[in-house]
Amino acid sequence: MKKNELVTVKIEDIGVNGEGIGKIDGYTLFVKDALIGDRAEVKITKAKKNYGYARLMRILEPSKDRVEAKCPVARQCGGCQIQELSYEKQLEFKEKKVRGNLERIGGFAPEQLDAVMEPICGMKEPFYYRNKAQFPFGTDKNGNIVTGFYAGRTHQIIPNTECALGVKQNKQILERIVEFMNTYHVTAYNEETGEGLLRHALIRYGFKTGEIMVCLVVNGDKIPHSEKLVDKLCEISGMTSITLNVNRERTNVILGRELKTLWGQEYITDYIGNVKYQISPLSFYQVNPVQTENLYGQALEYAGLHGDETVWDLYCGIGTISLFLAQKAKQVYGVEIIPQAIEDAKNNANINGIENAQFFVGKAEEVLPKYYEDYARDHGGENAYADVIVVDPPRKGCDETLLATMVQMQPERIVYVSCDSATLARDLKYLCENGYELKKVRAVDMFPNTVHVETVVKLVRKTPDAYIDITVDMDELDLTASEAKATYQEIKEYIKEKYGVKVSSLYIAQTKQKHGIIERENYNTAKSENAKQPQCPPEKEKLIEEALRHFKMIS
Repeated sequence: MKKNELVTVKIEDIGVNGEGIGKIDGYTLFVKDALIGDRAEVKITKAKKNYGYARLMRILEPSKDRVEAKCPVARQCGGCQIQELSYEKQLEFKEKKVRGNLERIGGFAPEQLDAVMEPICGMKEPFYYRNKAQFPFGTDKNGNIVTGFYAGRTHQIIPNTECALGVKQNKQILERIVEFMNTYHVTAYNEETGEGLLRHALIRYGFKTGEIMVCLVVNGDKIPHSEKLVDKLCEISGMTSITLNVNRERTNVILGRELKTLWGQEYITDYIGNVKYQISPLSFYQVNPVQTENLYGQALEYAGLHGDETVWDLYCGIGTISLFLAQKAKQVYGVEIIPQAIEDAKNNANINGIENAQFFVGKAEEVLPKYYEDYARDHGGENAYADVIVVDPPRKGCDETLLATMVQMQPERIVYVSCDSATLARDLKYLCENGYELKKVRAVDMFPNTVHVETVVKLVRKTPDAYIDITVDMDELDLTASEAKATYQEIKEYIKEKYGVKVSSLYIAQTKQKHGIIERENYNTAKSENAKQPQCPPEKEKLIEEALRHFKMIS
């Protein structure tokens, strides 16, 4: 194959990024915008030794699963990579993508995945689901102001005020902004020169409240005649917040740090289930509220909460999952690196009257290991414990230091929410090699018409192998109380299995000491002279004594 060569190919598969895959005499071609079942004429754009890339020129025979795109610029825009694929096949593709990564990267056997994978959760209406959109402003070749979305892998704006994934109010808002810019000669930002005023419009919509936010990102301190624009925007039903965000940096980062209120308040509100959230321009909030409720509901089900559990929610953002879980848990601890997000999380807890959620600022891979270390130091060697740990990391997945600490804390269940099934598979492999078992997997289609998919997973801590019955002639043994030993973990598991009660290493050490079983010093003494050490309650002491008798460590 040579560059610019025209060839005919039958598309037989679809890649992880939604590109069609076909073969010609064993040579693999990746073709953007082509679908399984298409027979197409394509032009080679890049040719390697065993594979190449090609541009779709024309479809000779369309796939039976090809549908007409709702958006007229879907192909040019590139935001909806698979909008021309029937929704049924989109869901099939995403399920296959998750499963493929779990097999290939995670090393899970097909028969194991058959047993644990639940059907993907799709949408009844896979359009107009996004509650957030960011529209850049620029000019076309004739100098006219345009707004829309960037073409794939470029900063060329494809004019479009009516995205088929966004809410219908976007069109009204954008048209009024462009009209205002033309009337009052407000310039659009030019990325190449760094000149021009208006860079982006960030629009957010509360699906349950109907509240609308417009945040105007500018390369300056103010917008001339902004009161006229505010008047126009306020005519739109539901308008709640109009703000100005200052960003003078020559950067691809959309939002700057400085925020000014032009009208109304700095936030809008919305609900996930019956939990209310305040959302600012800088807040992370899932873009698909319908599927978010399904996703969090699935996470809550996998967490298996009954009201007496301690839960850690790592990468908690503004507390969306934390507060959802707090309704069913005894105590929830959330960790997030962004200070403003933690402030939002605390505020969201307050407005919902939730008092059993506590939040920490910092990297999850630093906060949790430090907490684990400090807890052991302050509690005489007793290990910190969590009943359930929930993680919802960014695309890069979890740091191995964090995974190791999670394993050390020995939660009964781990719920892993992931936006990248490849890093998910990698992390699941580690957890399953270190004491956990994969119990449930479910993909949730948070982003219909795109190649992206969320996945929620339930892991359960493995129990020790079942006891094996053996016959031993006791006359052959000279077993004394001092020689018969059980590990701390064995004692804990015996008590948990028989009585459903958790006991700490410290309490076991204190009870053993009372019966003359000498322990290492660090189990029994606090590190500092004045430190107060918790004492084993009488009811737990009785259970530990019974376990010691069971293991023939006391009579």
